[in-house]
Amino acid sequence: MVISRQLERRLLRAIGAVTAITGTLQVAVPATTLGPLQADDSPTARHFFGTVGMFMACTGGVLVARPRDPAVVAMTAVQKLGAAAAVGLGVRRGLLSPLALAVSAFDALTGLLALDYLRRLR
Repeated sequence: MVISRQLERRLLRAIGAVTAITGTLQVAVPATTLGPLQADDSPTARHFFGTVGMFMACTGGVLVARPRDPAVVAMTAVQKLGAAAAVGLGVRRGLLSPLALAVSAFDALTGLLALDYLRRLR
């Protein structure tokens, strides 16, 4: 199935919004988002999870604002694919529950979508 560029841009904006919202939640209440992933809930883990959330909020917000900018779309793809790999590695190392693989799959799918959209932007 081929997705129109306009629909793909809307999807990327929605993904950006979800990324910004979940990142903001990680900043505001990291323990709440760490719990379901069965991750370590130490002050250090909460601090770094919140830091990652801040970058997610920034990346998502920029994508919402500038979905036609090739540099923004490229960096979003890199962020999403990198996050997918990092979360998958966290599960493999026993740091996160297998439930986190759903997060990893979402990030991988959205990273591939961003790459496809980037290809069509050029």
